[in-house]
Formats: sequence, structure tokens, C-alpha cells
Amino acid sequence: MTDPSTPILKPRASFMLRHPAHWIAQGFGSGLSPIVPGTCGTLFGWLSFVVLSARWPQFFTPLNWGIIVVLGYVIGVWACSVTGKNLGVADHGSMVWDEIIAMWLVLIFVMPTPLSTQLYAFLLFRFFDMVKPPPIGFFDRKFKGGFGVMFDDIVAAFFTLLVFALWRTF
Repeated sequence: MTDPSTPILKPRASFMLRHPAHWIAQGFGSGLSPIVPGTCGTLFGWLSFVVLSARWPQFFTPLNWGIIVVLGYVIGVWACSVTGKNLGVADHGSMVWDEIIAMWLVLIFVMPTPLSTQLYAFLLFRFFDMVKPPPIGFFDRKFKGGFGVMFDDIVAAFFTLLVFALWRTF
């Protein structure tokens, strides 16, 4: 456990492997990327969704993905809370489980779709997650801890899906 007064700025694999919550919150290592960890976590989410759905389609159905996302969200609140405390930073950039869960949520609703449409979903989600236009930024500031880490990304996923719904309508 780290003294909260001295935050860990660049966590390493050894930190991630110290506790199951770290391993989850840091996206199985995808959040340890030295550059754009949130984007790496989102890419991991995209790739894992596509690979798992293609490899085991009888299990990774939209309904089961929905259950996985709900359970992943609940687990993520816990994992991000523990990891944030141990890092000394409530919403550390290496914590990418929120991006993974949110990307899975987006893909549940846009798949099956061509690679180009998946790329648009990825880019739209990253835009909403990074820029945090209202009300995403409000929720990011209002809610703290593990819940706050997870919730603003779910709102970003919702806005991504809203854009897709509007795009398909017109």
C-alpha cells in the first residue's frame, strides 16, 4: 500500500500485480502504456470484444455482453476505488477499466458492423471521453472515487450511442 501523500505517477507492472483490483483497473496492463493509456485501454476493449465475440459467439452474445458490462461496471467501481487509493490519485490515467467497459457497451449496440463503423464508434467515444462536453464534464467533476471514474465513461458511451442513433435515423 502506498502513502496517499506521495502519489505514484508512473505505476509499473509490479504495482499492477500486487492486487487483483489494480490488475482490473489498469486493464490487464493496457493502462500502463507510457503514452495515451486511455486510448490504449479503449483499443484493448475494442480488440477484446471483437476477438471474444468471434472466437466464442455462442457465449459472447449481446445479452451476455450486457451482463458482463453490468458486472464489469460494479467490479470496476470497486477496482478503481481501491487502485485510486493505492496510487494516491482518485482517477489516475493508468486506470482504464472504465474505457474498456464503456467501449464494450458501445459495441453491444453497434455490432455487427464493418470495421470502418467500429472505427467511427471508437473515435466518437474517445472524443466524448477526452473532451468531456456537458454534461459529461459535470458528472466527471461531481462524482468521485470508483463510481466517478466509471460513471463519466458510461455517459460518454451513451452520447456515442446517441450520435449513432441520430446518424442511422437521418
